[in-house]
Amino acid sequence: MTATPIRLLLVDDDPLVRAGLALMIGGAGDIEIVGEAADGAEAEELVRRARPDVVLMDIRMPSVDGITATRRLCARPDAPQVVVLTTFHADEQVLHALRAGAAGFVLKDTPPAEIVDAVRRVAAGDPVLSPAVTRQLMRHAAVSAADSRQTRARERLAALNDREREVAVAVGRGLANAAIAAELFMSVATVKAHVSRILAKLGLGNRVQIALLAYDAGLVGDGH
Repeated sequence: MTATPIRLLLVDDDPLVRAGLALMIGGAGDIEIVGEAADGAEAEELVRRARPDVVLMDIRMPSVDGITATRRLCARPDAPQVVVLTTFHADEQVLHALRAGAAGFVLKDTPPAEIVDAVRRVAAGDPVLSPAVTRQLMRHAAVSAADSRQTRARERLAALNDREREVAVAVGRGLANAAIAAELFMSVATVKAHVSRILAKLGLGNRVQIALLAYDAGLVGDGH
């Protein structure tokens, strides 16, 4: 039986970028491009109509920018997974988008096969952030992290039990479920269950937000 294709929406104010992405991704038999939008407002309307599984979202756009659109889309009950498109690795705007609920990001000059892989991964529920990129982003976040943010983060994490806290820290270090399972001596299914409970308890949308919260709380960093 053929699997249902991943429904993808492309959002960028540059029609050439959209055309290039469509050309890159169009050859993947398991991905269907269900629409293209030139800004965040148009993206919101298309999400309502086309119900994509994944949105590739440019950050810098006129009218409604990618961060605002990401926040609005991720607040929907049937929220798609959002992957932001950017030019720079450790960009403050990328951090804002991740805090708004994006599941990860890809650089605009990423090879086509990696962009297709990123779409597949977020559709399957995996964040598109390698441990190296996660560390780079976290270091960048530290520049603007205030004491009040750390206090708030620690108060929120107090809702977790010890095991959930260990899993949250491991997620913050950028580890995948299999690596967490091996490190904490539990099954992958148990790790997934813990992650689901953490998301529910903390009112978060995805693993990336767990990682950011763990970092804000001072539980993850270069010395941890």
